[in-house]
Amino acid sequence: MKYPLIRGRRLRSSAGMRRLVGDVRVCKDDLVMPVFVRAGKKICREITSMPGIFQFSPDTLLKEIEKISDLGISAVIVFGIPEEKDEQGSGAFSEQGIVQQAVRLIKADFPDLLVITDVCLCEYTSHGHCGVLTEDREVDNDATLELLSKTALSQAESGADMVAPSSMMDGQVKAIRSGLDSSGFARIPIMSYSAKYASAFYGPFRDAADSAPGFGDRRSYQMDCCRTREGLREIELDLKEGADIVMVKPALCYLDIISQARQKFSAPLAAYNVSGEYSMVKAAGAKGWIPEQIMVQEILCGLKRAGADILITYHAKEAALWLQQGNW
Repeated sequence: MKYPLIRGRRLRSSAGMRRLVGDVRVCKDDLVMPVFVRAGKKICREITSMPGIFQFSPDTLLKEIEKISDLGISAVIVFGIPEEKDEQGSGAFSEQGIVQQAVRLIKADFPDLLVITDVCLCEYTSHGHCGVLTEDREVDNDATLELLSKTALSQAESGADMVAPSSMMDGQVKAIRSGLDSSGFARIPIMSYSAKYASAFYGPFRDAADSAPGFGDRRSYQMDCCRTREGLREIELDLKEGADIVMVKPALCYLDIISQARQKFSAPLAAYNVSGEYSMVKAAGAKGWIPEQIMVQEILCGLKRAGADILITYHAKEAALWLQQGNW
């Protein structure tokens, strides 16, 4: 066993000593818990590929939010699964959209909880892509910007504290910032999915959000895993367009991007510990192949050590409980 190195000597130390000399801390305020809200009633449905994570209908949602709040988690990010989908993804920007309903409910009972909303069309379009399509079935970037702006504005009007565009359309931050500012929401911050890589690690999320593309894939507008400099360039562009917080997604295979972004930019930096990363740990833990709690702690500490300020993770409730119990 390795012990803390103090004045050049390794000391056999207690857990208290290790915490005292540690230079990286994970705390509850770092954590953001994703929440899935589905149109309907009396729904509390576990996602098969994400054990421990559920879809909730608006009438069951607040019990989950109460649990999250009681654990001391101060922020959630809300994803919606609408009852109906169409080519334009109109449920994303409807006043009665599922996310808009959820935000109003949460803010009414938990006004101090920070509610972040995902701004994308993939959960709402009948084809499953993140924007509207041309006649050639290509994503129309510029036409999509207007709908993303409408979505963010609708969410802000419903009470969202922060909007998080994830569709990876060029110019999305500028369009959303302009739309919010011109409508009296200049103080609503934007957390942009700036360096979002096309990834196999998103698979379980697509089950959770019912958002798998009906044809093709999203590699034409998400980034290739072999491109480092492009990720940093995307972050820089988003900051210039008005992003307040930037994000790297996924997390574990992109620690280098998180680290380089931290070194180059001073803006708050989020890391999204995505569904596939969560599900791998859960599956191996259930088999007894790994000590799940220790591995989760190591992962979250690694993200902080790489430079992330904000940890969006499906392990948030468990991590908060361990912190609350002193088991960290």
